[in-house]
Amino acid sequence: MDVNQLIAEYGAWFYPITFVLTFLEGETFVIFAGAAAQQGLLNLYCLIAAAWAGSFAGDQFYFFVGRTWGPKLVDRFPRYRPPVDVALGFLRKYNTWFILSFRFIYGIRNVSSFAMGLSGLSWGRFLVLNFIAAGVWACTFAGSGYILGKAFSALLGDLAESFGLIMLGIFLAIVSGVVIMHKRLQQREAALLRKKLAEDREREERDRAA
Repeated sequence: MDVNQLIAEYGAWFYPITFVLTFLEGETFVIFAGAAAQQGLLNLYCLIAAAWAGSFAGDQFYFFVGRTWGPKLVDRFPRYRPPVDVALGFLRKYNTWFILSFRFIYGIRNVSSFAMGLSGLSWGRFLVLNFIAAGVWACTFAGSGYILGKAFSALLGDLAESFGLIMLGIFLAIVSGVVIMHKRLQQREAALLRKKLAEDREREERDRAA
């Protein structure tokens, strides 16, 4: 049985797996699954729904953790304070736009909903905006995978069907490499922002002390 047959037969398992992985993060997996949906191996709408639900639930959970135990956790694990401070700085500066876009800001994406739980942001407002943002995120990455799969099929024609997801996997590995490089650049930018924020905080403390 080839890879295509396996996904076709056990494809229903991809939706709960998508939920679990997007609860954590899972962009690359959603792109791959979107490409599989273009091949007719998965249902694109079910994939988007699973990714939407997982991403929404994950960030609601992290918001809850931040709201309930945030100060204690930051005191216990001080290495997380700089990215949390950066996320809170973005929230103060951009507010709604940051809540809608934080999933695309690598480097602080994983701590943003936790940081927002530490802020004065209300449960209801975060829930509504997080629901919208999770949908945008799911459609973006699943749709990107679908479009990449279509481009792959158009590029290779009949060869795409012959090699199936093996060749598609190679193609997506290249795309994943580009995504990883982009993430590292974003992380570098986030590190510079954290450094600048720390320097500004030190300067303010010196000014108050003077």
